[in-house]
Amino acid sequence: MPQASAPASSHLLSRRRVALAIPLLGSALWAATAKASTPVLRTQRPVVGTAVDIVVEGADAQQLRSATEHAFARMRELEALLSKYDPQSPVSRVSAAAGKHPVAVPPAVMAVLREAQRIHAVTDGAFDVTVGGLKAWHFGEGVQQMPQAEEVARQLSLVGAQDLVLDTNAGTAFLRRRGMALDLGGIAKLPILEAGMRVLQEHGIDNAMVNGGGDVLVRGQMQGRAWRVGLRDPRTPSQLLGAVSLQGSAVVASSGDYERYFLHQGQRQHHVLNPRTGWPTTGVHGVSLIASSVAEVNGLGASIMVMGADAGKALAHQQGNLAVLIAQSNGQVWKSPAMARQLGAA
Repeated sequence: MPQASAPASSHLLSRRRVALAIPLLGSALWAATAKASTPVLRTQRPVVGTAVDIVVEGADAQQLRSATEHAFARMRELEALLSKYDPQSPVSRVSAAAGKHPVAVPPAVMAVLREAQRIHAVTDGAFDVTVGGLKAWHFGEGVQQMPQAEEVARQLSLVGAQDLVLDTNAGTAFLRRRGMALDLGGIAKLPILEAGMRVLQEHGIDNAMVNGGGDVLVRGQMQGRAWRVGLRDPRTPSQLLGAVSLQGSAVVASSGDYERYFLHQGQRQHHVLNPRTGWPTTGVHGVSLIASSVAEVNGLGASIMVMGADAGKALAHQQGNLAVLIAQSNGQVWKSPAMARQLGAA
């Protein structure tokens, strides 16, 4: 689900207040790696509006540093292409030309837009990147406001991914109606992190983790052991719902109403907007998914928040081995069989 509007100075995504998935890199692990013969490098930089951590292990410390710098550079390149806050970005130019003419977009942007259309179809419209047209909502610090119902209803008429026309041969994207706007906040982050991981792999790094505010990608192992990622309760961040052990290629993706929100008359108004109503989703507080690739989970967490717990459970069963955890507003936590196995094996 795309993010709602934020101040022009914001990045693609705002910093998460709570990360539902957290790498468990405790002091014992780092004490052990400090004495190990194989160097381990941990670097943190701001990307996509959050603190992104890269942890890499390898025999050559200089290779680790170089690979990490190249990975961050690539992630920032993609962030600039996919951001709606930079008026010169391809995404902003497509929105500015809505109802007027198609806009040429780079292959990386076209790939994300095509994936957005695929997820829109898979989720029966629950995921919709044209939710950027709901400009009345503001969740950034200092600009939080409750919009008028009439304004939301008017802007909702500008939401509809069926009016996003992609011409892959010409390399163009076009929004059919004036006033429409793209917001790729709900689908761009994982591909950006994935691009960073790909750069590490291209530089010969076999063991790595890329953590962007709770979305975690891992490759290989750390000091011969599986990576461990804890899943937190979005309502009680100090408590873990469980932990999973991951090795090889794996991704943990999370979505929730804990990321950006404000309270209005005692009710939480959060950034995950329902493209069918124009209002924040209800019924599901947070979703975590685990798979072997970004393509299997990208966009699905926010989609489940839109569809609701029952539809989310059905989607998880349709996806077979997809590991899904759904934290519901009634306090119940549902785990798919694959997620239960993951937590049980940790």
